[in-house]
Parts: sequence; C-alpha cells; structure tokens
Amino acid sequence: MRIGYFADGLWAHKALCQMLKHPEYEVDFIVVRYDTQDPVLIEMAENNGIKWLAHENVNSPEFLSFIQERQPDLLVSMSFNQILKREILEIAPRGFINCHAGALPFYRGRNVLNWALINGEVSYGVTVHYIDEGIDTGDIIVQKHGAIDPADNYATILDKASDLCADALLEALLLIYENRVTPKKQAEIHPVGFYCGRRLPGDESINWEWSSERIHNFVRAITSPAPGARTMKDGQELIVWKTSLIPGAPSYIGTPGEVVGKDRDGVIVKTGDSTIRMIEVSYASMPDARFVPRFKIGTRLGMDIMRYIHSLEDRVKALEAELLRRAKDEELDERTGIPGNLNP
Repeated sequence: MRIGYFADGLWAHKALCQMLKHPEYEVDFIVVRYDTQDPVLIEMAENNGIKWLAHENVNSPEFLSFIQERQPDLLVSMSFNQILKREILEIAPRGFINCHAGALPFYRGRNVLNWALINGEVSYGVTVHYIDEGIDTGDIIVQKHGAIDPADNYATILDKASDLCADALLEALLLIYENRVTPKKQAEIHPVGFYCGRRLPGDESINWEWSSERIHNFVRAITSPAPGARTMKDGQELIVWKTSLIPGAPSYIGTPGEVVGKDRDGVIVKTGDSTIRMIEVSYASMPDARFVPRFKIGTRLGMDIMRYIHSLEDRVKALEAELLRRAKDEELDERTGIPGNLNP
C-alpha cells in the first residue's frame, strides 16, 4: 500500500519508524510543513530513500498533479498544518486520514492535550479518522485512550500520547490494508462535541482567584515544553513551572496571590479557595534560571491593579508634558521664524 505522508514533529517521527518496519506499507513521499521543515523528518526520509518536499499550498493544481503522478493508495496526516480541500481529500483511492490527539468528537481543534490537563481530565484520547471538509469531524477509524495520572504534566502526556498515536495509526493502517474498516460517525458518540481554541501569547496568566486545583492543572498543562504559566512579582514577570496541591488545605477567605507560608519545598500561596505550594519558578527575563521560591510572607503575586493604574497615570502626565513642550516650540517657531530646536 503506497502512502503519502504529510507530517511534522515527534509524533510523525515515531509513527514513521513504525511504518518503516512493515514492508506492506510503502511510504512513497513525505510532505513536511512549509514554514518549519522538520529537519529530523527530512533526515529520516533521506536515510530511507524517501522523496520529501515542502509546498506552500498543497491544494494547488501543481501539487495535485504531483500526487496524481505518484499514485498513492492512501494519504496520511500527522501534525500537518494546512487546511485540506475536497480535491486533495478525494485524490487517493483509500482516502486521506489523520491522527488527532483528542478523543473525538471532544477536544477537536488545537492544543488539545494542554486543554485536557487544564480541564482536569483523568484520561486523554487519540483518534485516527478520515479527513473531511470540516475541522476534525470525519468518521472515526480507531480511537484509543490513556490515563492522566496526578503526577503527569504536559511533557509526560506529550510523550505518552505520541506513542499511543503511533500505535493507533498502525492499527488503522492494518484495517485499511485488509479492507476491514468500519467507520464510526462522531455523532454516535455525542451529537455536538466541542472545539478547543489555539493557545496564544498572553494566555499564560494565572488568576489567583481560581481554585487551587484549577491553578495546579493550569500550571502543569503549560509547563515546558510549553511557555509556562505567568504571574507578576514586584513589577517583574514570573514563570511558574511547578506547583503542588496541599492535602487537607482548608478553604477560607483571604487575599488571592499572597504568600502566606513557607516550607522546604517552596512557598505557600493563597488561592481563591484554599492554598497551593509553588515549587519551581524563574523570571521571564531569565527563563532557564529556575529556582525554588523563598519569597517573604506577605509578598503579593499577580497584577497590582492600583500600581498599574498609577504607572499609566505617570505615563500620561509625561506624554502631556511632552506635547505641551512641543506646542510651545511650534508657537515660538511661528513668532520668530526660527526652528524650535534651534532656540536657546
């Protein structure tokens, strides 16, 4: 079975390794992302005598002609980042399939492993499905689930899910190869499902009024290799890489974001309901210089709204003073005919 592979990243590497072990699957060509061009995937292609290319628009007539010339039986997407249109979806006789890191019809969209951790899920899913003209809406071929343990974070889940996705893809390829696929409509699982939006810069801010559990899930969901959760301390941006929940911590009213205690593992911070332990941090100006926080009790974390308002007021006053100075210079220009910047 001749395969055209549209791919990028760790998931793609692991799945390609699996496919190359099976002589019944011939990876005829690999299409890497146009904007990043994964060097590991390119090296794997060259080492195995597989043609690789990058194209700005895989839906273009030029690229469709290339696929027709190669005559693949099946097209496979693994972390590819272009929207695929009807013409390319129908070009291979066995279809175009994708491996998605979510238990469809839930967790469609982007950054779904981060969102699963943020939502406090106890399991995650990977789904191999036919690609249609919707976004992650095609019929399901194989779906697998893995556990999210309390100690897991984004890095560990990413590694687990990449292995599970490779296994799911190989299972789906076998079903397709042996003509044993029984496609499942996503509506059979849930009539609506839901989508996850792409996480963007600025989405990392901790709201200390959230519950301790929500903050902990948020921190572990976007720890490295993601950018890390952010808060402010004395006007400097702080990255919070690791926290832990405190068993039996009582719920009480206090000041969210205030350091209320210390122990050997870090500092204790008040949240919207109880308290949480902050274990590993760094300043955004030096993200790799991580340390165990030893902040003074009473330290306030998060945006100081009044300080921010005062700083804005100072900036407005400075701007007003500059505008007034320029207006006076222009008035002097008109009266003397001498440029203001030349006046003594």
